[in-house]
Amino acid sequence: MTPTDIVDPDYFHKVVDCQWACPAHTPVPEYIRRISAGDYTGAYLINWKSNVFPGILGRTCDRPCEPACRRGRVEEEPVAICRLKRVAADYKNDISAFLPKPVTQRNGRRIACIGGGPASLTVARDLAPLGYEVVVFDQDAKAGGMMRSQIPKFRLPDSVIDEEVGYVMATGVEFRGGRRIDSLKKVLAEGFDAVFVGTGAPRGRDLDLPGRREAGANIHIGIDWLSSVSFGHVEAIGRRVIVLGGGNTAMDCCRSSRRLGGVDVKVIVRSGFDEMKASPWEKEDAIHEGIPILNFMVPKAFTHDRGRLTGMLFEKVKAEIDDQGRRNLVPTGEPDEHVACDDVLIAVGQENTFPWIERDIGLAFDRWGMPVVDPKTFQSSLSNVFFGGDAALGPKNIIWAVAHGHDAAISIDAFCRDADIAIRPPPMVTLISQKMGIHEWSYDNAIANDLRFKVPTLESAIALKDIRTEVELGFDPKLGFAEAQRCLNCDVQTVFEAKLCIECDACVDICPMDCITFTGNGAEDELRLRLNAPAENRGQAIYVADGLKTGRVMAKDEDVCLHCGLCAERCPTGAWDMQKSIIEMTHAGHACQSRA
Repeated sequence: MTPTDIVDPDYFHKVVDCQWACPAHTPVPEYIRRISAGDYTGAYLINWKSNVFPGILGRTCDRPCEPACRRGRVEEEPVAICRLKRVAADYKNDISAFLPKPVTQRNGRRIACIGGGPASLTVARDLAPLGYEVVVFDQDAKAGGMMRSQIPKFRLPDSVIDEEVGYVMATGVEFRGGRRIDSLKKVLAEGFDAVFVGTGAPRGRDLDLPGRREAGANIHIGIDWLSSVSFGHVEAIGRRVIVLGGGNTAMDCCRSSRRLGGVDVKVIVRSGFDEMKASPWEKEDAIHEGIPILNFMVPKAFTHDRGRLTGMLFEKVKAEIDDQGRRNLVPTGEPDEHVACDDVLIAVGQENTFPWIERDIGLAFDRWGMPVVDPKTFQSSLSNVFFGGDAALGPKNIIWAVAHGHDAAISIDAFCRDADIAIRPPPMVTLISQKMGIHEWSYDNAIANDLRFKVPTLESAIALKDIRTEVELGFDPKLGFAEAQRCLNCDVQTVFEAKLCIECDACVDICPMDCITFTGNGAEDELRLRLNAPAENRGQAIYVADGLKTGRVMAKDEDVCLHCGLCAERCPTGAWDMQKSIIEMTHAGHACQSRA
């Protein structure tokens, strides 16, 4: 194997798996250490720079970081990274003094952001401090987009949205609420240098089944219904409710129904329970509130009595694998099942809709009616129009919209400077030794044995009384500290200096995970199998260093290393060091680029 180049910024970035998995590449271990130290303001600001909405995401993020958490490889549960983000938000001090102030000298460039959701707000937050005049248009009176309109208040209170959207507006962004855009051509005619489209996926899919039109008064599209609930237009629902769909929107619909008068609320899904798109914790929360989830039932018809909805008819199916290895749903042969209800909420997916974008302005669409967008730069076929969030690549989570916004802002900044938008500013990486003495470190390297702590919640009897009462209470500082201690400090790396090594194997003996091996070099597939503990996860690198006096190499399995520092403490020659890798993803306005 070729010796590892640890100067490559992507190497240690990938070792810090949580940061690698986060679409916005938030420096997770760094902000968790700040929480351990009681520096909630510092932890919040680290998050704010990367993901823009720490308090919102600390309640609603889809948590792609947690399945990647190294803690999950040594025990069952990862660190509660998402809920620790909320700890920083809940207990920070006033941060206004640390945020960018509106610039007094504009650069003469005007940017329009259509849609007031997380992608547009991220673009605005990144560009306004650089001197751009950014105008955000939204059909609603307040900015926030789907964060405000479609996430129930028992999960995300308005006060949190108001605060964090307010931080964006305080950078000098102009918001024009109540302005519905019905023509992209007209926006372009207003003289903007670039336009960013972050309108989300605003149309819920319907089901064209028998009885749909006749019983339509009590059949609702899930995301539209959630918006009506959010803005106070809907305050009640029938006692018996069917929610169709297996995603997070379906979970929000069923839990909202329980709070608006639904007594017998069921979620009915055509797939199996494990195949549902809803996050595991969203399904758990629904079940905890007494909502059954019925699987392998395909809707066939809405039943009604002279236009009054009476229920739905379902075909029972099962999953089978065909000769090509494809999974198909086939009828079980059992009789169709009728489920009585008063209302149905359809949450079977969302679609983009762009009737306001003219087809004669040079903007290309694919066969599904989606704009053709470069997935790296988010530029459309019309050079000064950019897309991001659900409007670009289809429905995903808030954190993905934020990541798209950062990338689009880099592109817009480059476009307005006549630079090559395909050239992306590299991340800034530094390695800093954590030595405070011969064998002492500036970070707490003790491995906590605690299992994951449970986030306190309101009792269901209380929570179900008011749709605006937040269910999760969040960690208090004591629980937040205990959960933060479970972090393995994956950004503090074991760095090896071969010329100092005397090959005494002391590090091998003391390593609790058997992840260090001194051996002859070889092809990766073969070498992985003859390490002290075979390294079978090809998705994670082997750290290889040569230059040893015996001609052997040091090979360390990065997959299971705890970053405990015992190898460095035990090494008699200082060949091992613990060095913190600070990886900062660069946004628009990278300090090293020319301002010409």
